[in-house]
Amino acid sequence: MKKIKKLFHFISYLQYPLLLISLFYAVKPYYDIFITNNKETIFINLNTALIFMGIAISFSTLQDTTKTQNNFSKRVWENRKKGSTFLFVMLFLTLLIFSVGFIGYFTTKIKTLEELSIGLIVLGIGFVGLLKTAIEMYENHRKD
Repeated sequence: MKKIKKLFHFISYLQYPLLLISLFYAVKPYYDIFITNNKETIFINLNTALIFMGIAISFSTLQDTTKTQNNFSKRVWENRKKGSTFLFVMLFLTLLIFSVGFIGYFTTKIKTLEELSIGLIVLGIGFVGLLKTAIEMYENHRKD
């Protein structure tokens, strides 16, 4: 069982190249606007950035929740008040991202906004996994 946990923890490091790809697509619209004066691909690039960000966050949930990555997260998860506040903020953001994504997908008639809503839904799915991982971190590291 430890080998499988270690394998998933190793796979979780794929989040970093995926985040770099997401960053590329998040910055690309600025290049398109200011350098090439092309405004047609803005929403396509932002949608791609949201999708890769959601996938990267999903990969980050494969990490080992019994260990903290840094001292900042250790201070948050060991403190009952800070940890519960952080979980509430994550829950609010997850619901907000999902709500905007679903409302945009089912109500808009504009194709580009519908595609952008799909990116928000994928990001929301990643946040659901991250919220579950955060709850496990809170349970594993809380000192009370």
